Amino acid sequence: MKQNTVVTFPSIELLDAVGPLPEGLETAIWDFDSDPVGASLEDVQIAVFPYMANFSQLAAVTKAPNLKLVQTQTTGFDGIRELVGPKVSVATAHGVHAASTAELAIGLAIASLRGIGESVRDQGNALWNPRRWPGLADRKVAIVGVGGIGEEIRKRLDPFEVELSRFGTRARTDEHGEIFAIDELESRARNIEVLILIVPHNESTHHLVDARLLAALPNDAVVVNVARGPVVDTDALVAELASGRLRCASDVFDPEPLPADHPIWQLPNALIVPHNGGNTEAFLPRMTALLKRQVVAWAENRDSENLVYKSGS
Repeated sequence: MKQNTVVTFPSIELLDAVGPLPEGLETAIWDFDSDPVGASLEDVQIAVFPYMANFSQLAAVTKAPNLKLVQTQTTGFDGIRELVGPKVSVATAHGVHAASTAELAIGLAIASLRGIGESVRDQGNALWNPRRWPGLADRKVAIVGVGGIGEEIRKRLDPFEVELSRFGTRARTDEHGEIFAIDELESRARNIEVLILIVPHNESTHHLVDARLLAALPNDAVVVNVARGPVVDTDALVAELASGRLRCASDVFDPEPLPADHPIWQLPNALIVPHNGGNTEAFLPRMTALLKRQVVAWAENRDSENLVYKSGS
């Protein structure tokens, strides 16, 4: 008799949302703060990670000796392969967060370009302080990253009458026009007034936005980061912000969470959001829909959607 595959969910709420699982799968609850409930560590073969768990919490996954696959609830998977090792496949939540992250990228750009952060601070002081802000219309905007979320950002920029350029891993042309290679970013930076970052964090993108690139941006340019914190050299960014030359509106930081004494908190030209890009009411229904499809694939011993690493490949 074939043994059922044991799949763990990080919460009863998520398991209930996914609903009854197909035949061939058994479930347990594993929040990664303690051992699984409903199965032993030796039984676990597939584990759904908690949403936005830190790496010290996720390290518990290494205690499951027969693990075959992990499913993240995030689009990014930097560090996951190294954590789980070569014998464990990795699937992500690619697509689940695209709409919410794209809308935040646009919102951050508008908020910075219209001085919303300054207005909120003025409101706390009952200060009426009219001022002409740049606005988004007619700005030269660059999207760095042309994957699923980058495309959603591009679509949402259509009505805003911007001059758009896009940067990917290599130069090419698609149905929406030219895509420049990321290697050209610094040479083209003088023509970028709004820099939107949505690349994965890896060796090639670590500190992609460094002191040289920041220095090449024009005065009053806005850096919008909805990618990962280490894509930007934080010290270099803080230096430019402290000088008053640039602005930033960021959902992600390095380090994260930001320590209370970090200097960026005190800079009025920095708009800080606590890594909330995908964390909207749209998340649970979209994550649930993905997992409903995944459990069918797992029960039928088929490859998962969004498989970014397959063990043995």
